[in-house]
Amino acid sequence: MRVSAKVDYAVRAAIELAVAAGEGPVKGERIATAQSIPPKFLENILLDLRHAGLVASQRGTEGGYWLARPPEEITVADVIRAVEGPIASVRGMRPDELEYTGSAEPLRDVWLDLRTALRGVLEHVTLADLVSGRTRSPGPA
Repeated sequence: MRVSAKVDYAVRAAIELAVAAGEGPVKGERIATAQSIPPKFLENILLDLRHAGLVASQRGTEGGYWLARPPEEITVADVIRAVEGPIASVRGMRPDELEYTGSAEPLRDVWLDLRTALRGVLEHVTLADLVSGRTRSPGPA
């Protein structure tokens, strides 16, 4: 799996907001500086997170950004979907939409299993887990 800079920055920005949960709005500049994220790139990411309902914002001198839901209710998967769409896609398609013929037919099951495995981790790790250092998701023994 390849994690894009956009996903990495988005999760890091969301963690910064989770750390500040309950303290009021956080300025974008503070997030950018704390996580070494290019400010213009961060603006686009925060807009995506806002459109997805994960982040709220307020303009003005007292403005900034904050999580729209408690950190315990926002998973890493939620953040990824907000900025890049589906967790696992093949050529821009969801694995369950793929059709292969002949000897490649079993490949669809591999892509479905991959998506299940990724979701098994990403849908169980919340921003609260990351803030507290509890990052291990339940998985196979």
